[in-house]
Amino acid sequence: MTERFIEAGARVHICDADAGALTAASSALPGLGTTLADVSDPQQVAQLFQDAAEGLGGLDILVNNAGISGPVAPVEEVSIEDWRATLSINLDGAFYCARHAAPLLKAAGGGAIVNMSSTAGLMGFVRRSPYVASKWALIGLTKTLAMELGPFGIRVNAVCPGSVEGERIDRVIESESAARGISAEALRAEWQELMSMRAFATADDVASMVLFLCSDAARIVSGQAVAVDGNTESK
Repeated sequence: MTERFIEAGARVHICDADAGALTAASSALPGLGTTLADVSDPQQVAQLFQDAAEGLGGLDILVNNAGISGPVAPVEEVSIEDWRATLSINLDGAFYCARHAAPLLKAAGGGAIVNMSSTAGLMGFVRRSPYVASKWALIGLTKTLAMELGPFGIRVNAVCPGSVEGERIDRVIESESAARGISAEALRAEWQELMSMRAFATADDVASMVLFLCSDAARIVSGQAVAVDGNTESK
């Protein structure tokens, strides 16, 4: 996604909790600003926005993309620690970032915030209660911020990807298939059957939607939760 923003000519500052990932990104994308930060820590988020404001000279766009999958387990087996960790990163992190971004976007005379929700924010998913709760809450936060920040020319939307090809969904499939006692291949095929287009999204599909929502082409689009999932029929 970062590469797509740079291709579009945007100045970009990213954060990650993985120092190795930041080093690799900096090497691959010269001029990219980076900060090592855990978005569940308000003090580290404050440092992130100080770094970003200084490096970029202000702020035009915030994409809240940090998140974890959380546990795959029946609700009675979900630990309090896993529940709190999932909500802390997926939801609290987005709130902390939006809280710091709002004054900068107002000072810029407008801008855009995109929160990364999920199709899990549009429907229930068994054995994924912490993740689902966090993604539903992100849509509520999105709609509220759209109302609050709209008068300042700031658009706020949520992108709701379905299953996205890559290592992350492979790990989720592995955990879910183990919990259900079926093969990963069978589970992948089952999930694809629930999508009208019978295919998982790609990272580029998601990045393209984020770019659209941040562009002038979407200048009047706000408060929306947009699925990028090949039309999930049911779950």
